[in-house]
Amino acid sequence: MDKEFDLIIFGGSGFTGKLVLEYMSEKYSHLNWAVAGRNLEKLTKIAEDLKINKPILELDSSNAKNVENVLGKTKMLLTTVGPYQLHGNEIISTCCKLGVHYVDLCGEPGWMFEMQKYNEDAKNSGAIIVHSCGFDSIPSDCGVYYLQKIAIEKFQKPLSQIKCRVRKMKGEFSGGTAASLKATLHAMRKNPDLFNTLINPFALCEGFNGPTQPTDHKMYFDEVLDEWVSPFVMAAINTKNVHRTNFMLGHLYGEDFLYDEMVSCGSGDEGKARAEAMSSHNPLIGKDVPKPGEGPSRESRESGSYDMLFAGVENNKVVIQASVKGEGDPGYLSTSKMIVESALCILFDCEDLNGGIFTTIPAMGDKLISRLESNEVMKFSIE
Repeated sequence: MDKEFDLIIFGGSGFTGKLVLEYMSEKYSHLNWAVAGRNLEKLTKIAEDLKINKPILELDSSNAKNVENVLGKTKMLLTTVGPYQLHGNEIISTCCKLGVHYVDLCGEPGWMFEMQKYNEDAKNSGAIIVHSCGFDSIPSDCGVYYLQKIAIEKFQKPLSQIKCRVRKMKGEFSGGTAASLKATLHAMRKNPDLFNTLINPFALCEGFNGPTQPTDHKMYFDEVLDEWVSPFVMAAINTKNVHRTNFMLGHLYGEDFLYDEMVSCGSGDEGKARAEAMSSHNPLIGKDVPKPGEGPSRESRESGSYDMLFAGVENNKVVIQASVKGEGDPGYLSTSKMIVESALCILFDCEDLNGGIFTTIPAMGDKLISRLESNEVMKFSIE
């Protein structure tokens, strides 16, 4: 059935949403898309500032009738409006009912677990729903898959363990990410059972439970990589998405697959001191955390970068390793490009994919990696 739009971008007045609009207008102004949000006046001003000549639609995520009316006009919804547990329920259920594809930047595993109740609706309608299409969790999901594919070619079997180490991350976490954490903590106070979902690395694996995973909540000296490591704040969502990918791929990585993410801090006393300092600070909590809608300057966004190592381990030895590197602030500039390329990949490269709730790799796989590389969003390489 023909739709009025290929894509609607929901949340253009937020900080990351504005960057999405900027990227879309620079690269994809020829496509058939529209902008949506609650505040038409604000969106109109932003569209004028960015010289975007696209339709602007009023969309209130709490108004079921309005949501159904707007989503009925499009093939795909790209949403940057979080926390998703506060603003995403009506959106997801309607997309799944109407067969509208959907991508978000969600890093809220409790809500994602709850939304799996719409999986059958999505399968029946043909809606392709993909969470976590930003810095959480595209580099992790794609990096593990990229390394495992090469390992299977080289060794004729998958790696039983991969250690992800964040070697460099120059940039800031978004106010939206901090708000999502705040909303999750509030939800946990109301529903203590949510804690069990949040600490279970296999929470999104629809009943499958794998082996006990490596420690990732405290600093330690990693003898395999000969360095001190400290916890990575995004690991809680990234590891769950990687395990769900493995589950959805029929355990391509094996049912006993081990995966963890930590920050590389270096060796010796200096590495230990850095690990101690990093372990004592959560960048998503405190008075200096940006509020939703706030973010770094253009100069700061463009000077950002990230470098993640994926080390394949067998018998406590590194046998193969790969890196994922990207230019631009990971939480803002790079993330805004990732979600756009994910949406367009589903729309134009994945026509044969059946409906359902996916992680990025089972939905898009090599097509997404190819898109991210060809559009210079990130680079994958064997080291």
